[in-house]
Amino acid sequence: MTTQYMARKSGKETRAARLEEEFEKRPDPTALTVGTSQNNSSVVDYEPHPENSIKLDAEREKVVQSICNLYSGSACKEDMMVYAEEAIYDDPWSYCDTRYKIAREWYDYEVNQDYQIEVVSSESDEIIFKLQQEYTPRPIPVPKKVNSLVTLTLDHDGKVRYHKDMWNEKDYSHEV
Repeated sequence: MTTQYMARKSGKETRAARLEEEFEKRPDPTALTVGTSQNNSSVVDYEPHPENSIKLDAEREKVVQSICNLYSGSACKEDMMVYAEEAIYDDPWSYCDTRYKIAREWYDYEVNQDYQIEVVSSESDEIIFKLQQEYTPRPIPVPKKVNSLVTLTLDHDGKVRYHKDMWNEKDYSHEV
């Protein structure tokens, strides 16, 4: 099945399909997280252990900090500028295919100052980190803790082109 056919079938625009094909990465949670849990060395563990975090250079640290600022509910223009104009944000509840749509998601985000991260991979075109955050959904005001594996795929200018957030050890698809 071609990407264009799949894009039409799922209702995604060709631009989004092109971005997915070029920039979407599906990290192997087992390879990145097994053995990091202190309880069981064979379990996929999305819980961050900040003391094990890989050190990043200043530019990449700024990208991760901007993304964490957004997760904390402090969406500002400077933090949004880590995204390329044509970028995708992909999590279990949302799929946004431009920086402007992504901004709308973050501006609606609940304020959340309680988070932890552990950078588990830093390659030339990606940064992967475990994130633990607690948020309170609007419809049901009960705090919920979520562990996720966040993959930021970067272009040659260091801009985020694909932001994938896999929650609680699950990958998913927005296909219809």
